[in-house]
Amino acid sequence: MAMDSRSKVLGHALHQVLVVFPLGLLSTSVVFDGLHLATGKRAYAGTARAMIGAGLLGGAAAAVPGVIDWLAIPGGTRARGVG
Repeated sequence: MAMDSRSKVLGHALHQVLVVFPLGLLSTSVVFDGLHLATGKRAYAGTARAMIGAGLLGGAAAAVPGVIDWLAIPGGTRARGVG
């Protein structure tokens, strides 16, 4: 049985589209933190802080359609447990 997303935009599942942005922002913030540690330039620390904030906001935005999709999975199934 195939699972179909409840939240779509132009036929694409919204959660899967949105989740890549916070992942990219949060992982790139680690790079900028490393640059700050290596060079001591405060601009890198500020950039990392901004990326962390944007990543957290993006994660919250991606969570909404994720919860909508998760609630559509039938209870007591392995898929619900994994989700």
